Amino acid sequence: MKTKMNLLTLTLLASGCASIPHHSDQNTHWSYTGQEGPSHWGSLDPKYSMCATGVNQSPIDLTKFIESDLSPLVLAYKSGGYEVINNGHTIQVNYQPGSSLTINGHTYELKQFHFHSPSENHINGKSYPMEAHLVHADKDGNLAVIGVMFEEGNENKALNAVWGEMPLMAGSKNDLPFNVSAVDILPTNQDYYRFNGSLTTPPCSEGVLWLVMKQPITASKKQIVQFNNIMQQPTNRPIQPTNARAVLE
Repeated sequence: MKTKMNLLTLTLLASGCASIPHHSDQNTHWSYTGQEGPSHWGSLDPKYSMCATGVNQSPIDLTKFIESDLSPLVLAYKSGGYEVINNGHTIQVNYQPGSSLTINGHTYELKQFHFHSPSENHINGKSYPMEAHLVHADKDGNLAVIGVMFEEGNENKALNAVWGEMPLMAGSKNDLPFNVSAVDILPTNQDYYRFNGSLTTPPCSEGVLWLVMKQPITASKKQIVQFNNIMQQPTNRPIQPTNARAVLE
């Protein structure tokens, strides 16, 4: 697993892929719909077989929580988001080195954050209009993802800098006018759910630590529509079986 996750992290950094990350092989095309959609991912490429055979896949419907003494998330984020990418599957903000998440004494560096609409994970059966994923990797390439749900409501000022530079065309990117901070897309209450999962896109590799914030934040209807208009399709993998996994809170 350590070698695999190292390779995945290198792919993430080199290609600017999203959903941690989107491509193990840039020549193998996949989609969210049709014959290259989620139900077919496992047969598109041998490297994607885990999408069909994995037992700890993401996203899930977070429910049947188990009370646990979860450690607080120690977030040391700087303003490091410097460019925004449209890779055809998401809008992603790449992050400069130097920002970290520490949990239970283990530190992961923030690499990028990106968005899905509608949300990939559900909470007690509820889907949200949008979800952000903050993607972190440790020195061995192991991944930890913070999920943040968006409800429709007041305009989200933190999104304005990113939305203002969203590339219209897939495969293009723009520099941000100033470095943005991932702190600004986190809720004030940072209580969270924890479970073990996978990448939500091919190759669907498992061994990803998921930390989903309990408290949603808001984005305006206009902001959500703007994202969806650029993506031109839903950008969520369907809910996967929880199987024997525990969801801790």
